[in-house]
Amino acid sequence: MSAGDKIDNKAEELKGKAKEGLGKATDDRELETEGKTDQAKGNLKQAGEKIKDVFKD
Repeated sequence: MSAGDKIDNKAEELKGKAKEGLGKATDDRELETEGKTDQAKGNLKQAGEKIKDVFKD
């Protein structure tokens, strides 16, 4: 997993956490759900990259 990919995936996860928190604070269910989705996408991408790394060796 390249450093750039790690940074991008972590940024997506953090963006999702921020959206989720803002959605909770403003009682905006749509924004909260969007934040959870962004977090899940970031986590899934990280897992995919880790699997690729396992098979590279």
